[in-house]
Amino acid sequence: MKKIRHFVSVLMIVLVAVLAAGTVVERLHGSDYALSHVYGAWWFVALWGLVALGMVLMLFRRKSWKRPAVCALHLSILLILVGALLTMLTGKHGTMTLRPGIPVDSFVVERHGQQHDHRLPFTLTLDRFEVETYPGTHSPMDFVSHLNIGDASGGTQAAIISMNNILKHKNYRFYQSDYDEAGNSVLSVAHDPWGIGVTYTGYVLLFIALVGLFLEREGPFRSLLRKMSANKALLLVVLMSGAALTASAAGKPRALPKEHADKMGEMYVMYKGRVCPLQTLAKDFTTKLCGNARYRGYSPEQVLSGWLFYFDDWKEEPMFKIKGGYVQEQLGIDGNRARLTDFVNAQGENKLTESIKSLPMGDPKRKKYSAADEKYQLINMLNKGKLLKLFPHADSLQNIKWYSQSDDLPLDIPEDEYLFIRKQLSLCQEYVVKGDFKALDEVFQKTKLYQEQHSLGHTQSKSQYRAERLYNWLSAGKWLAMVNITLGLVCFALAMICLGKGKPLHKPVRWFATVWMTLLCVFLALLFGLRWIAGGHVPMAGSFDSMNLMALALCVITLCTVRRYEMALPAGLLMTGFVLLVQMMGGANPPVTHLMPVLSSPLLSLHVTVIMIAYALLFFVMLNGISAVVVRFTQPGNGSYLERLQHISTIMLYPAVALLAMGIFIGAVWANISWGNYWSWDPKEVWALITLLVYAAPLHGSVWKTFRKPMFFHVYGIVAFLSVLITYFGVNLILGGIHAYN
Repeated sequence: MKKIRHFVSVLMIVLVAVLAAGTVVERLHGSDYALSHVYGAWWFVALWGLVALGMVLMLFRRKSWKRPAVCALHLSILLILVGALLTMLTGKHGTMTLRPGIPVDSFVVERHGQQHDHRLPFTLTLDRFEVETYPGTHSPMDFVSHLNIGDASGGTQAAIISMNNILKHKNYRFYQSDYDEAGNSVLSVAHDPWGIGVTYTGYVLLFIALVGLFLEREGPFRSLLRKMSANKALLLVVLMSGAALTASAAGKPRALPKEHADKMGEMYVMYKGRVCPLQTLAKDFTTKLCGNARYRGYSPEQVLSGWLFYFDDWKEEPMFKIKGGYVQEQLGIDGNRARLTDFVNAQGENKLTESIKSLPMGDPKRKKYSAADEKYQLINMLNKGKLLKLFPHADSLQNIKWYSQSDDLPLDIPEDEYLFIRKQLSLCQEYVVKGDFKALDEVFQKTKLYQEQHSLGHTQSKSQYRAERLYNWLSAGKWLAMVNITLGLVCFALAMICLGKGKPLHKPVRWFATVWMTLLCVFLALLFGLRWIAGGHVPMAGSFDSMNLMALALCVITLCTVRRYEMALPAGLLMTGFVLLVQMMGGANPPVTHLMPVLSSPLLSLHVTVIMIAYALLFFVMLNGISAVVVRFTQPGNGSYLERLQHISTIMLYPAVALLAMGIFIGAVWANISWGNYWSWDPKEVWALITLLVYAAPLHGSVWKTFRKPMFFHVYGIVAFLSVLITYFGVNLILGGIHAYN
């Protein structure tokens, strides 16, 4: 048994080292080199085979079939590895180019620098290719190929491929990948008849096994809970469930005075497929451009009014937040702020257009170029009158459609309505030039009255309207997260000092932090309720809403545990702060225009949310480790406290590792649905896998008995958190890859 344990230990250390080295090789020599010399090499496959062999030997040696959940868990890992091997041996991934009217019956696969043609048992013929653009712009929103599938008998059937709308036919999957100026469509092709089925079976079995581990009556998780007192056990169960769930006025551009801009924000607008206050669009518009809902002391409505009525002032304002050094260089700017005039060259052409067209769709550079171009196109949409759909009109069947000033209006629209729609903005501009803001307010009020009369009641109810406006007004920026993190760090430092002296946290500090958490809890609950009322459904669909709910749950948990757990306040403040920061970062680039369908998938939101909850729990484990180290050196005889901290950390480690595993494989399913490949050995994927392996080790205390020692466990928990930091920050800042972002 000892020899097998040492054999598996060495294999796991070597595997983690090789995976980490592979990401460095990719950074230095490129992904193709890393795939052929590391991840696709025979010795790498052999290493995984030895790991699988060691796992099987351990299962038999420890008679793990007596515990169905453990047996199913390791069997699921074997199935996933077998599925990956089948994909490698039998799967084919390539590309094909379709030209209009020309049947194609093969695709090209590139391996080790050489291209090979593979025949299809049918033909694909491109009827036509379309680039769907954002309304009123030339910026691409989606790519659509209209095809005909031909079989051996001469029959044909029509098919459509677009982003996130794949074609499946006879075990082949086709994805819209790119296009060229000649109107030809480039498709990615995936043929994996065996690997995907086996891998997905492994994913399903993994999920069942993870649930079984938590329900196992005599398993280590339930045993740990029983070791704690009844009150503490209840406390920790609640803890886990909650976790799962200004510049000076000089030189400022002109804008409407705040009270008049607020009047403009009271009008309705059709936005993101629903009718809402114009204030909502203004907030997202401002945040989209500069990363914040306010700019130089201006409210969102004032910023929108500035671009509408004082365009010449704002086109020279450096408010566009640009990510990516190569994009900044292309625009000719020093720093990450650009003006509208920086986007065009001497001929009045968009500087980014050629770069976007020349780069393939999967290139991460293209994402940065497209993100910058979207800001520029947003201003174009506003100036062309396409963005503000303010005017409802009912057809003969009483179907309501909302129009912007420059849209093609129905032929049956009455002349007075036609003139009002066409002249409304010009009239507003005239009153702005004259400085007659009272008359301007009257136009806004008349427009809102027009909207209510002609929408036939298809606007928000009064309660929804008021709730959304109040929510927009209350929504905080990053300052709330930063205050929470700062208070958490201060509380944590003071708690460490007090622990060193064997004393509880100072009462004034506890009182202030408790009051702050109470107010924050009420505030987040209010935001949750307002968002629920305004949207008409429970706000839990996307990652933004999930993070808000998680922050609220953490506040409640912290308040419930503050009397029984010394580190509840510091940990709660820090965790809530980081969750709010992630939420705010996620909302810093709102989709004012429609998202690409591939980014609208609920699987993506679920993947990010689950991963972030796992990281938050691992952060808590790390904090417990730091507490244990402080206690160890300040109170050498307090071994019982170290053991209690170890029990708490282990209980949190189980759901953290389970959520991390599920998050990784949810992401793999999303990638397979969207791109045809569930694992690409990208640095972010590899380091997420490394993190999973690193944190799975302490849960095998029955195998590696060193982890039963409290101090070793806690020090390991501190050092292990480096893998989370590398996964979340190191990959983005140093290693790069398709998942990297700034």
